[in-house]
Amino acid sequence: MNSAFSLLDWGIFFLYLIVLALSSYIFSRTKISSTKDYFTSSNSIPALAAAISIVATTQSAATFLGVPEFAYKDNFTLIGFYFSSLLAVFFVAYFFVPKFYEIKALTVYELLENRYGKSAKQQAGVMFLVGRVLASGARLYIASLAVSMILFLDISLLHMVISILLLLFGALIYTYFGGVKSVIYSDIIQTIVYVSAGGVVFYYLYTSLELQNIYQTLDSLGKLQMIDTATDGKFSIFGLLGGWLLLNIAAFGLDQDMSQRVLSCKTKQDAKKSLVLSIIITIPIVFLFLWIGALLFLHYQNNTIIQSFNEEKITIFMYYILNEMPNGLRGFVTVGAIAAALSSTNSVLGAMSSVLIEDIYKPYKLKKEPNLDEEHFLKASRLSVLLFALSLFIMAMVSYFWQRYLEVSLISFALGVMAYAYTGLLGVYFAAIFTTRGNNILVPYALFGGFITVLILQTSLFGFTLGYDWQIVVGFVVAYCIMMLSKTSSITSK
Repeated sequence: MNSAFSLLDWGIFFLYLIVLALSSYIFSRTKISSTKDYFTSSNSIPALAAAISIVATTQSAATFLGVPEFAYKDNFTLIGFYFSSLLAVFFVAYFFVPKFYEIKALTVYELLENRYGKSAKQQAGVMFLVGRVLASGARLYIASLAVSMILFLDISLLHMVISILLLLFGALIYTYFGGVKSVIYSDIIQTIVYVSAGGVVFYYLYTSLELQNIYQTLDSLGKLQMIDTATDGKFSIFGLLGGWLLLNIAAFGLDQDMSQRVLSCKTKQDAKKSLVLSIIITIPIVFLFLWIGALLFLHYQNNTIIQSFNEEKITIFMYYILNEMPNGLRGFVTVGAIAAALSSTNSVLGAMSSVLIEDIYKPYKLKKEPNLDEEHFLKASRLSVLLFALSLFIMAMVSYFWQRYLEVSLISFALGVMAYAYTGLLGVYFAAIFTTRGNNILVPYALFGGFITVLILQTSLFGFTLGYDWQIVVGFVVAYCIMMLSKTSSITSK
């Protein structure tokens, strides 16, 4: 194993930190006078910038390391998930986006207020916040594992704390001062960095393999398969048109983390374009990292690889970074992993803050003090960003200790918790947009019903198990049917 960063690696690392500092200073100079400026940049973001920011938000450090792992162990059928995403964004652009722009929403949950009252908006917001703290805190932990392993060659408590704080600080310098506009333009930098890192790794691997006919070799081994027609496949075509499609509709249309960029566009037409462009940009990026995994398979196929580091299971890409990556390239890939982590962390801080302030705190505060000005809520917004940064830090540390001392995997639950939350949200939103049924009384039952259904289906309680994609379908149906129990919608609670 390489002993430590070389002088060249550290030079690249500190150069990246300088870029972070300078860009955060430049992006934060935008004048912000209201929460609308802070959370949606008063609808001034171009479609392409919003699209790249959506790409950056979806590409976390787990994706940076996990996509090559999938191709190394399996094949290219993961790409089907992103073609399912393309169908989903067309659906969201056609049915959801016009509704959001019609009411000039700052958060996607404001739509529920128009249909079912303020309590429905707040309940959906709370569901999002709880799920996001758990899921994003766990993702922060996973990203920090990678940073600690590469920078310090261990995952001791002290070095993990430093890695977590490094990522949170990098996210905060954009989110706290400049709001969503700063985050979106910083995401462009992060995307360029981690895609460039992937491109350099691909080129190095490809040129270092002493093999001819690489494509034919991989194809003959079934590693390049992209369509899975088996009913029980991880990304079968049936699941891609069922549960995975629903999951993507929820992720792009009902998760404030990604929807905040859509709500920041100049017009609803730009918002629609940003969604479609984001997937068109994402697909070749995913292909790049799938190819890295396939090349790693050729690189290691004659060796027995124990993918672990200090008893922590690691991906094959991480194994390669730690053991074989040359000086200079190792530093570049490190900043690539950090860039991927930052782009998903800074976005979630702003998204959670927008839901807390706009959907929960502001209505409550204005009811008691109607004359409060925007300066108060802007200060509250920045304070909530700090609050959620602290929450993610705590969740990341809980993940660290839980992973080591308890047998039950909190990480698996936390990473999947947003999908549990999505099923209930899908049921409620489909009722709100496509029917005249449901009411504010049924909303919490539908949200909980979808969540608990997927949670129960994780076990074999009923004597059988369903694939994850079909669990989402069942959870959605349960939540939707609960909303259908009321013949007509009525706002009984404001």
